[in-house]
Amino acid sequence: MDITRSTDLTGKLLIAMPEMGDPRFERSVVFLCAHSDEGAMGLIVNKPTEDVLLGDLLEQLEIPLGPEGRNIQVHYGGPVEHGRGFVLHSNDYQSDTATLKVDSRFGMTATVDILQALAEGAGPVHAIMALGYAGWGPNQLEEELQDNGWLVCDADPDLVFDEEDADKWTGALHLLGIDVLNLSAVQGHA
Repeated sequence: MDITRSTDLTGKLLIAMPEMGDPRFERSVVFLCAHSDEGAMGLIVNKPTEDVLLGDLLEQLEIPLGPEGRNIQVHYGGPVEHGRGFVLHSNDYQSDTATLKVDSRFGMTATVDILQALAEGAGPVHAIMALGYAGWGPNQLEEELQDNGWLVCDADPDLVFDEEDADKWTGALHLLGIDVLNLSAVQGHA
């Protein structure tokens, strides 16, 4: 598959190949929030942080977690800007200030108003809280795709939001009809 910049991968999932050279992305599933000539930005959706819940972050921000609040698991979103939070969510939430509408099913918000909404038990029906993000410069992602570092598939909201984190990588491969036992990191050219 010849991936060129004319192929917009916004709203797609990247599935790390078994021979991924970067251990930070081993068995990762990355939701691409944006892809343009300037590069790409995504969130790893299957790597929960060790024992960090949204309530822990809310406490640091002095936002009270209400009785109806959702104390969701925080995820490792990627190696860039670890201290910055992002919420990937269903498209039923729109921030007054800054929600990126990825497509008709997904949005991404990186402002405190979504955290306040989640703390109150409001906000989007589905949400993944992530610290940090995965970023690629111009043509960097395309090169990694050509080098067989990633597979690409359509993002399925059930897989992204409802599947257990430990099962998302194999679940994403199954969306492509690929059995993990038959997956090879060797790329062929005809």
